Amino acid sequence: MYAVTAAADAAAGFDGLTGVAGEPIRVVICEPLAALVGSVPLEVFGAQPLSRNLEDLDWLAATARAHDVVVSAAVRRAPSAPLRLATVFLDDERVRELLRDRQADLEAALVLVTGRTEWGVKVYGDRAALTAAVAEARAEDTAKGAGAAYLARRRAQLSAQETVEHDAAQRAEVIHTRLSRRAAAGRRQPTTDPALSGRSDWMVLNGTYLVDDERAEDFAAAVDALAAEFPGIRLELTGPWPPYSFAGVEREPR
Repeated sequence: MYAVTAAADAAAGFDGLTGVAGEPIRVVICEPLAALVGSVPLEVFGAQPLSRNLEDLDWLAATARAHDVVVSAAVRRAPSAPLRLATVFLDDERVRELLRDRQADLEAALVLVTGRTEWGVKVYGDRAALTAAVAEARAEDTAKGAGAAYLARRRAQLSAQETVEHDAAQRAEVIHTRLSRRAAAGRRQPTTDPALSGRSDWMVLNGTYLVDDERAEDFAAAVDALAAEFPGIRLELTGPWPPYSFAGVEREPR
């Protein structure tokens, strides 16, 4: 199962679109909602083989790309609530049961994402640069004369080295709060495992934000302004993405 949309928006079908196993995408309707689904082999997507496959990073990357192709097609056509990768139900009736049981939540999710797009902001800290910036700010607050200034800088450097992680977390919280105010919704996600990202950077915030399409440029400008405001911190804006973080479909597949 890939995404949920309004039944009226899915009525025309998705001819020619294929999913993670090369399967044709079809529509399961339970008025007023519809789900985009594809039939996949249990020898690949059953519980045990899927658990093994998800540990294969090449398979995972290729499958995630194929999943996103379907979700992106749905989002381009109409407001849609994406489901997470490898959400598997045993038959169409269980898909309809989800649409019935979660109708109110899914309709609310569709309202939330209408006219909005998800953006990601990753915040990275440079330990040395952040330590130096914090130390300088603390020294300026306490120094009175030349000799005092030297001692203040030295004490501030030692203190900043001890508190650099706390200071980075504080900056990350300020950044997340400010960006959330410019978005319809904002969420903190787990920081990315370097083994998956292939990067050794020190990530201090992995945020996702649901932004009005008409305010996307203002949001990007706010990210740039925050990057300039905090020495030792680097912000990376990604997107636009389908609203994966704000779909509201939490129940386990069956």
